Amino acid sequence: MSLSLIIPNSPIFSPKKVPSIFCKSDGSSFSSSPRINGSQQQPPSSPLSLSLSSPKSPLPISSTPQSPSSPLKSPLSICVPKKQLLFGTDVAPVKRKRPGRIEIPTSMAVQLGFAAETPRGEEEVQVEEEGYSVYCKRGRRGKMEDRYSAAVDLNGDPKQAFFGVYDGHGDSKAAEFVAKNLDKKVMEEVSKTGEDAIDDAIRDAYLITDMDFLKEDMGGGTCCVTAMIHKGDLFVSNAGDCRAVLSRNGVAEALTNDHHPSREDERDRIEALGGYVDCCHGVWRIQGSLAVSRAIGDKHLKQWVIAEPETKKLKIKPECEFLILASDGLWNKVTNQEAVDLVRPFCVGLDKPKPFSACKKLAELSSWRGSFDDISVMEPLAAMLVGLTSFDVNIAVPFLQMKIIRHSPGMV
Repeated sequence: MSLSLIIPNSPIFSPKKVPSIFCKSDGSSFSSSPRINGSQQQPPSSPLSLSLSSPKSPLPISSTPQSPSSPLKSPLSICVPKKQLLFGTDVAPVKRKRPGRIEIPTSMAVQLGFAAETPRGEEEVQVEEEGYSVYCKRGRRGKMEDRYSAAVDLNGDPKQAFFGVYDGHGDSKAAEFVAKNLDKKVMEEVSKTGEDAIDDAIRDAYLITDMDFLKEDMGGGTCCVTAMIHKGDLFVSNAGDCRAVLSRNGVAEALTNDHHPSREDERDRIEALGGYVDCCHGVWRIQGSLAVSRAIGDKHLKQWVIAEPETKKLKIKPECEFLILASDGLWNKVTNQEAVDLVRPFCVGLDKPKPFSACKKLAELSSWRGSFDDISVMEPLAAMLVGLTSFDVNIAVPFLQMKIIRHSPGMV
């Protein structure tokens, strides 16, 4: 018995209209594809017989068989051999192989202490330790260039702490060097100048760290933003485009000014030293190169790019809820008030604050809005309370929670 399909004559089924996808490279049709056969007993105007039978078809179409001599009585008639109605055992089922196991990198342990470092090749780092939490995620521009440092109980004093994030550009060497040395230099200078001139000690520590790095003869540079807690006072310093924003009863308050060449006082200083500032593709740059006017490192531009920070001192009061320290990678995508509004529900008015979740959500928001940069978030869990001699995060009174959020661009 044959398998045939009777279709009225139509130019669609003309042999000249067969699509090329049903033909081999030599022009002939494939054996398993539909082929058009003209009937020998019918005139050219008679319907065409389209054969659909295939000996290799594993699933034959079921239909009522007819005698070879019996004519087809309907416009559409299908004939299938009886022996093809049964599923044979000669056709083995196709088995799909299980895909290979996907190895997802786990979070590496980050060194704790005076200068915890962000691993260079790690995609993501999550650390929740006593005293602070860290969340780092490498961007899509290359290797991780950001570093951070955290120190609590400085000199055995529970009312002193130092936190910093460092936005490297050109390479990670400058940021790594500063993360290892700046906090130590600050404490050395504080011991020399005394507690009445901590802002001067911080400035000197920045400049000394810059000179020490230049002696290493390494390339690249880094922007810095640091926060030091000392006996109820908060000292916030920055060099570059990193910014500090304080939440005061839910209202965002910027504590630093970005150091961009477009700033009038910075531009006047650069031009007075013989440099120039121009706009390249909408970004103001020094000598057509760097988009920040202050940083540690950048030896080739040291004549104009200074490491002297701007420092602001304020008393930690009950309305001071938390502090956000971040580089421009965050602030280019998230406004000051948006950052405060996102973080506040996780950390204010709760018996058990969730600062790590808040920091991660803030970094994810910036990434969702199109950031390609590295993201590093550090959240000291301890609450530095005025008048207390120890850290305690489980108190219902107002407190200051330090939030250090780093979002570094691959190119400044």
